[in-house]
Amino acid sequence: MFNIVLFNPEIPQNAGNIVRTAAATGSRVHFVRPMGFEVTDKHLKRAGLDYWHHAETFYYDSIEEVISQNPSAQFYFASTKGQRNYAEIDYSAGDVFVVFGPESKGLPEDLLHRNYENCIRIPTRAEARSLNLSNSVAIIVYEALRQGGFANLKLEGKLTSF
Repeated sequence: MFNIVLFNPEIPQNAGNIVRTAAATGSRVHFVRPMGFEVTDKHLKRAGLDYWHHAETFYYDSIEEVISQNPSAQFYFASTKGQRNYAEIDYSAGDVFVVFGPESKGLPEDLLHRNYENCIRIPTRAEARSLNLSNSVAIIVYEALRQGGFANLKLEGKLTSF
């Protein structure tokens, strides 16, 4: 199990896509308020399709609340300012929480400074400011799952004839 923390997410379609990724991977999504949308938002629901009931979601009023309720967890903070490559981390199922910031500004500087050793980034070309939030979540979640041998996920498919 992998834990995704969305700190002040702003775009409902991204959050819906992330919930869908969580449902497909058995991950949990932790929302930290304030959010730029209501959980009843039609765009949020549409992006998540009918996967909402397959994903565990939690809601908090601060990042400190998430951390205090999960004292034994390892937290990583995804940021374009992180010095460590996300693929160099040894992820362990269940105890890892990756925190992603709001789309327009990322995680607050003070939070990054307090957790400097645990700030990670996805490498991109210098010309690119960042990747889409839901894409970033999927990349990191699937790296963690790959390291765990994709435990509990369907690994084989079957083509049907046309």
